[in-house]
Formats: sequence, structure tokens, C-alpha cells
Amino acid sequence: MKTHTFLLGLAFFGALLLAPGMVQAQELHLDPAKVMGPDACGECHKASVEAWKGSHHFSTFKSLPRKKEARAIADKMGLKRIKAGSECLSCHFTSAMVKGKAKPIAGIACESCHGAGRDWIKVHSDFGGKGVKAENEAAAHKADRFKKSKQAGMIRPGNIYQVAKNCFGCHSVPNEKLVNVGGHAAGSKIELVAWSQGEVRHNVWYSKENKVSPIERLRMIYLVGRALDLEFALRGVAKATKKADYAVKMAKRAKKARKRIKAIAKLVDAPELMAMYKAARSVKLKLNNEAKLTAAADAIARHAQILASKYDGSTFGGLDSILPGPDKFKGK
Repeated sequence: MKTHTFLLGLAFFGALLLAPGMVQAQELHLDPAKVMGPDACGECHKASVEAWKGSHHFSTFKSLPRKKEARAIADKMGLKRIKAGSECLSCHFTSAMVKGKAKPIAGIACESCHGAGRDWIKVHSDFGGKGVKAENEAAAHKADRFKKSKQAGMIRPGNIYQVAKNCFGCHSVPNEKLVNVGGHAAGSKIELVAWSQGEVRHNVWYSKENKVSPIERLRMIYLVGRALDLEFALRGVAKATKKADYAVKMAKRAKKARKRIKAIAKLVDAPELMAMYKAARSVKLKLNNEAKLTAAADAIARHAQILASKYDGSTFGGLDSILPGPDKFKGK
């Protein structure tokens, strides 16, 4: 997809269960009836798709079902087939309608990040009529195209919070049973700059060099990522029902994320950060406290979205000493 930085993860696009004839699974993050598939994106974004093919997000389609660890988790969860109506579909695969049934067609792909494309892909790829290309598109048409594609459900790369939210929607592993019963890890140690600038990076639409994002954007990616870490940790504690591995690790994650936000707030002039800290500090990390924990997470989400839209990172040089460098990027 057209992007300065392509942050892979999964989009929250409503709850849709698998079609009749398949085992009911965990909620899918994308509506299979609206998924176009990576080949549709690749018609224009060939270089981006090629970059994706070198990532684990691509290879998981074939590699995950063959992994002993995945099979062990599936056995504990009572799942016969990892790709057929299982808890794995939401985060490890992209599903689309194939002959009337929802089936996985790829790993974590373009639409996992930018939203199921059926309603916006045509307007997104129309530069102003036959023969008109991106390089000679009229400014007014481009602005209107961006507006309409967004209204139709596309998550553009400029919306750092929403794109990054898709990453945390899976990397926080919001599934208590999968952790407590299946033995799945209770979330990844995801840091958004390192994870977005490594193997999933494909800044190739505006240039061929696939360069690291500008420092100003890296600062914003870092801030939004840390905010989302706190938000999703609180949501995890809110949904926990037992004092077991999932609840304990989500609470520890929330404490660590809260402490980190407070420290970051001292480095840059952005009152939204301290507001996030206070919202998190005001609620107890305990079971049977869903309403208050969810309210705190919602408050953090609001402040994070304001932060992402209000600032451009140009005044946040205080973060540079803690931003991960190329040696910390995840993959090449």
C-alpha cells in the first residue's frame, strides 16, 4: 500500500464469524467479504508486495501450521486444523471469501494494516481518469481521493495511531484462554520503531531506496507505540477473569508501560503523556474491575489520538537518545 512506513499488524474491523460449514472461530479482525487480497494491492504496489514477501508476516501462511510449538498450542486448545476455523486465524492469517466460504488466503498482509479494501480500493487507485498517473494527478483530485478512500474505510499511513493499533491488536495477544490453556505467549515485546523499520519496512512508493522514516516520524511512532502498549495492557487486565498467567503478565505489562510513559513525559513537552499516566494510575490493576480499567484505556486512546494528530515530532528531540537505532531493528 502507498505509505511512508508500512506498519504491519491487524485491523479492528468488527466481529465476523466464519461462514457456515466451518468451525466457529475467534472473531476475525477483517470482514472476509471485503478482503481483496495482496494481489489486488500488488497491481500498483509491486515493490511493496515484494518487500512483504521477504517478511515473517508473509511466510507465516505456510510456516505456522508446520511449527511444533503451534501444533502443541493447537492440541491444548482442542484445534484439529490451524487454518480451519481456529483461534489462529485472527492474527496469523488474512481470510477472504472463496467459493462462498471464508478461508485464509495469505499471512498478515496489506489489508491487515490498511483495512479490507473492497469499499475503497477503486477510489484509492483512481488518479483522475484514463491515462492519469500518480505523478501528474491534480492536487485537488488527490485531496478528494484521500478523503473519499478514508471515508470508505481505508486506514492511511498518516494515521499512525490507527495503523499501529492494528499491530497491538494482535501483538498484545488479547485472548486469555489462548494463554492460560494453550500456553501461547502473553504478548510480544513489541517496540514500534524497531518493529516498523526492520523487515516490514517498505518505503518504496515515493523513492526506491526503502529508507528509514524521517526522525520526526520515528519520534511520533515511538510515542504512539508506547501509548498503545499501555492502552492494550489495561484492556488485557480488564478482560482477565482468572488470576493466572494471562492476568499476571498483563498487569506487569501495564505497570511497566505506565512507568515508561511517566519517564517519557519528562523528556518532551506534550501534556497528553502525563494525562495518560494519570489515567492509568487512577485505576487498580485487579480482577473484576473491567469498567474502570476499560474507561482508563479509552482515556489513554483518546489522548494518544490527540497526540498523533496534534504534533509532527519536530519538537521532540528529547526522545532521540532513547529511540532504537538500526542495530535494534527487527529483521532486515
